Amino acid sequence: MAATTADQAPVPAKTPTSAPESSGMPGERVVTTREVMAFFAMVFGMFMAILDIQIVSASLADIQAGLSASNDEVAWVQTSYLIAEVIMIPLSGTLARVISTRVLFTISAAGFTAASALAATATNIDQMIVYRALQGFIGGGMIPSVFAAAFIIFPPSKRAIVSPIIGLVATLAPTIGPTVGGYLTAAFSWHWLFLINVIPGILVASAAWLLIDFDKPELSLMKKFDWYGLAYMAIFLGSLEYFLEEGNIKGWFEDEIIIYTGLAALLAGTAFFYRAFTASFPIVDLRAFNNRNFAFGSLFSFVMGIGLYGLTYLYPLYLGRIRGYDALMIGETMFVSGLAMFFTAPIAGILSNKLDPRVMMAIGFTGFATGTWMMSHITADWDFWELLVPQILRGSSMMLAMVPINNVALGTLPLDRIRGASGLFNLTRNLGGAVGLAVINTLLTRQSEIHYSHLAEHVNPANPAATSMIDNLTANFNAHGMDGSTIAIKQIAGMVQQQAYLLSFMDVFMILTALFGTLVLMTTMLRKPKAAGGGGGGGH
Repeated sequence: MAATTADQAPVPAKTPTSAPESSGMPGERVVTTREVMAFFAMVFGMFMAILDIQIVSASLADIQAGLSASNDEVAWVQTSYLIAEVIMIPLSGTLARVISTRVLFTISAAGFTAASALAATATNIDQMIVYRALQGFIGGGMIPSVFAAAFIIFPPSKRAIVSPIIGLVATLAPTIGPTVGGYLTAAFSWHWLFLINVIPGILVASAAWLLIDFDKPELSLMKKFDWYGLAYMAIFLGSLEYFLEEGNIKGWFEDEIIIYTGLAALLAGTAFFYRAFTASFPIVDLRAFNNRNFAFGSLFSFVMGIGLYGLTYLYPLYLGRIRGYDALMIGETMFVSGLAMFFTAPIAGILSNKLDPRVMMAIGFTGFATGTWMMSHITADWDFWELLVPQILRGSSMMLAMVPINNVALGTLPLDRIRGASGLFNLTRNLGGAVGLAVINTLLTRQSEIHYSHLAEHVNPANPAATSMIDNLTANFNAHGMDGSTIAIKQIAGMVQQQAYLLSFMDVFMILTALFGTLVLMTTMLRKPKAAGGGGGGGH
C-alpha cells in the first residue's frame, strides 16, 4: 500500500471537512479558534498524564514512610501505573473511533482527576496501588489522542508549530517529573503529588467536553468489538510490563512469578497478534506498519524511549547513590535537561521546515550519543557543572530528534489510520522505556558484580598501596578508641563497591552511545517525505 499524503488522503465523514479552505496553501482547511483551544486543552491533559509516570519517582521513600509500606510494596506505586497505562495506550485509538475523541478524552481527563484525588486520600499501600492503576489506565487515553488530533486538525503547513509542542510535552514531562515531585514533597507533602492534578484536571475535562468536535462516534462498531483481543492484549502487555519492571529485582528466571508472567506474555502475545490479523474489527490496527516510515519511526521512538526513561533513571541513581543527593537536589540538577528541551523546541520547529527530517534525526542522535559518550568518563567527583553539558546535549538532542520522528511516522499516514497508529506509536516509546530500564538495571547489577570481583583481587597483602591504606585507616580509628581493623576493612570494601558501581555506569553509558550511533546510520534507510514538515510522501 502506498502511503497517502496527509492533504491527499480521503477524509472520512468523521473528520472536520466543513471549514473553508485556507488562503495559504491550496486544498488546506482553516483551523478554527475552537479547535486550537481544544488542542491546547488536550496537550495539557497529556502533560499531566505523562508527568505522573515519573512524579513519584523522587518521593517513593516519603510515600513508603507515610503508608508504612515495604520496599517491594512501594515499588508497585510506579509499576501499577505503568502496567495500566501501557494497556490503555494502544486501545485508545479503537475507543476514540467507537465513542469519539470528545467522549474518550473527557472520560479520561475526569477519571484521571478522580483517581488522583483518591490517591491523595490513600491510607494504606493497597489502596494506593489500586488508585495508581486507575490513574494510569484511565489517563492513558489522553496521550495518543493528542498525537492523533495534531495530525487530524492541523494541515501539513502548520506542523512546524504543532509537532514541537507535542514533542516537548512527551519528552519534557517525564524529564521534569522527579524535579516537580521533589519540590512538592519538600514544600508540602507527598499527598500534593496527586492533589496538584485536581483543579487542572477539572478544567481540562470541562474544556474537552465543550470544545472537542472534530469526529463523530461510530457506536455500531460495538457489535464487532473484539473482546477476546482486548483480553489477550491486556494479559500480553500487562505481563510483559511486569516481567520487564520486576525481572532484575527478582533475579529473572530464578523467580517463579517472573517465569509465569514471561510465559503469559508469550502465549497471550501470540493470541493477540493472531486476533489482530484475523478479526473483522481488531482491537489494534497493525496495518500502519506497512508504511516504511511509520515502521522506522516507531523503531526510533522505541529507542528514544530507552534514552528518555533510561537517562531519567540513571542520572538520579548516580546523584543519589554516588553523590548522596536528596530528592530536591537531584531535581534541581536534572532541571537543566528540561530547560534545554524548552529552548530547543522552537528551533526544532523552524528546522523541520528547512531541513530534510533524516538530517534532523541524524543531528539529534549524534548529539545524544555525544552526551552519553561524555558520561562514560564519569567519576565519583562529578557534580552539577560536570553534568551540565551532557544534560544540555541530552535535552536539545531529544527535541531535535523527536520532532522529525513524529512527523515522519504519523505525517505520511491516511487520516483514517492516524488514531490507531498514534496509539501504537506512543506504545513503542513506553515499551522502549520499560525494556531499557530492565536492561539497564540488569547491566548495572551484573557489571558491578564483575567489576567488584576484579577490583577486590587487587586489595590483598601483596598490594603495598592497599596494605598501606588499611594500616593508616586502622591506626586512625584505633586512636579514637574504635575497632580500627574492622572499620578499615568495611571502609575499603565500601570504596571498592562504589568504584565497581561507577564502572558499571560507565559501561551502560558506552552501550547507549553505541545504540544511538547505530540510529544515525539507520536514518539513511528512511525514504525522504515529500515535505520536510511531515506533510507527505514516504512509501512502504
